[in-house]
Amino acid sequence: MAKTVGNLYDQIIDFDNLWKAYLSARKGKRYRRESLRFSENLEENLINIHNHLIWESWEPGRAREFRVYEPKWRDIQAPPFADRIVHHALVRVVEPLFERRFIHHSYACRKGKGAQRAVNAVQALLRQAHARHATPYVVKGDVSKYFASINHAVLFRAISRTVSCQRTLRLWLRITRAYGHENGLGVPVGALTSQLDGNIVMDQFDHAMVDHAGVGAYVRYMDDFVIVAPCKAAAQAILIAAEDELAALELRLNPKSDYFPAIRGVDFAGYRTWATHRLPRKRNIRKAHKSFRRMAADYAAGTIGLDYIQPRINSFLAYAKHCQAHQTVEGVLSDFILQRSTAP
Repeated sequence: MAKTVGNLYDQIIDFDNLWKAYLSARKGKRYRRESLRFSENLEENLINIHNHLIWESWEPGRAREFRVYEPKWRDIQAPPFADRIVHHALVRVVEPLFERRFIHHSYACRKGKGAQRAVNAVQALLRQAHARHATPYVVKGDVSKYFASINHAVLFRAISRTVSCQRTLRLWLRITRAYGHENGLGVPVGALTSQLDGNIVMDQFDHAMVDHAGVGAYVRYMDDFVIVAPCKAAAQAILIAAEDELAALELRLNPKSDYFPAIRGVDFAGYRTWATHRLPRKRNIRKAHKSFRRMAADYAAGTIGLDYIQPRINSFLAYAKHCQAHQTVEGVLSDFILQRSTAP
């Protein structure tokens, strides 16, 4: 793929791009303390970022670090609001250059894609496989500790094939090394740029499997991938090839990666999917039960209101409507009773 022509850095630091980056960074966070504080002196703060970027003196701030469990423990580094503006400014300009290369069946962190479309694609592949083959198999894999394992040298070799602007590369590297990742390994989970970094590294795996290994029935959602094979022997060979291709990127296949008959269905991107139907993931239903019980208790105690509860109910219903989950939804909601405590 030909490298970009012209000075990308001027496009990134253009004040109009910074303004649009600010609007993107505050989306959904408009009334948070950090966003409000930045917006109090908006023009002055944007000019300050602009000037630092012009002179390449911009330095990342200190991230807020915390852990989440979804569905396993992840260490999150949440950059300061001002940093997120710089991240958005960079991604707004460079992301379209990489979109041209990404394969169609890569579904994470891309406009017009997402988990629902990834599951739809897997189901379509399962239907095709059952129609063409007697006993199709599924290869399901993911990368062990993916974001923490991304090698900066591997990442920037891939980036440099598309971006030649040295100032842009220096800014991107400065962001990648920030928030505790100066050792050349890992990207900050919580930074917008890391989503693009993740897709850029795995794009090499996509093309290795689809273009060189000849795998046609392939779907990826970030570091999780599903491949539908015509038979058991083909699935075995594909899993070995996947392990080799990931090793070339200095990544390791999760030991839980496996192959199995397609008739068992596939647990992927939030659903359990078969050629004929789709069910909610069991752990998502357990999580919903737990979340709804907690909300009922908090509502009874008066610590939350309906304005907090309603969007979470809507989110659960939106998830459930994409699968056969009528009875499951009834079971979850039947236990969800909202009543204020009458205790003094």
